[in-house]
Amino acid sequence: MIIIEPHIHMYTRTTDDYTAMYREGIRCVVEPSFWLGSARRYAGTFWDYFRHSLEFEAVRAERYGIDHFACVAVNPKEAEDRALAHEVLDGIGPYLDHPRCVAIGEIGFNRITRNEEEMFLRQLEMAKARGMLILIHTPHDTPEVRKRDGVERTLAILRELNYDEGRIIVDHNTEDTMDLTRRTGVWAGMTVYPYSKLNPERVVHLLRRWGIERSLVNSSADWGVSDPCSLPKVARHMREHGFTAEQIEQLLFHNPMAFYGQCDRFRPRLDLPYQDPSLYQR
Repeated sequence: MIIIEPHIHMYTRTTDDYTAMYREGIRCVVEPSFWLGSARRYAGTFWDYFRHSLEFEAVRAERYGIDHFACVAVNPKEAEDRALAHEVLDGIGPYLDHPRCVAIGEIGFNRITRNEEEMFLRQLEMAKARGMLILIHTPHDTPEVRKRDGVERTLAILRELNYDEGRIIVDHNTEDTMDLTRRTGVWAGMTVYPYSKLNPERVVHLLRRWGIERSLVNSSADWGVSDPCSLPKVARHMREHGFTAEQIEQLLFHNPMAFYGQCDRFRPRLDLPYQDPSLYQR
């Protein structure tokens, strides 16, 4: 089975990860913009990062038989420096127009602050004006922040935006938020990330309760404890719990194809050859 990974941060991953992903059937990935682990101080560092994701990473992935697309945005973790965030957004247009950019994202909330909401609203309006797909981050549950509060505020803002909900992913849902997203027409993302989100068993439980329609599962693999081959593990757990091959293929291939396929730029090449890594050694 061919798998499309709809949310992963390959900037943080090794070539061994690409090799393992290819062996497990992953043939296409979408990489959203994210926080790199420390706050950036200059607009140019954002723009260089966008170019890296849109160009270098696409070339690197292709060598390992995987077609790579990207989403571009100012992540909510870097919204507190308002002047810098606005400067980045003032110059983000060429990256949104890049042929490898398929959505604006990740945008949304981290700590549900006023500055985060300001940048969220500006980027939502940019997406609406350009007719782009939208990938929304929802906050982690912490002693200071409730994920459910972030999702409730997100959905309230989307209602005000009055944009086609079928062009929006609200990501990182858990048992505490699926009832909220399922009341709307947005796509519900679920992330397999061991400590702060879900594991494969919990994903299967959510799928049995809420169904596969408008559902996307991703690894969001990055610097933290995460697994770029989470989706094949979800497939195995689904089989063990009675899901059919057709249902598994629907979730891991047809659903991400249907969502991102709304963008004319998303035409993945699923038959790229895996190339001998020794050709690229220096």
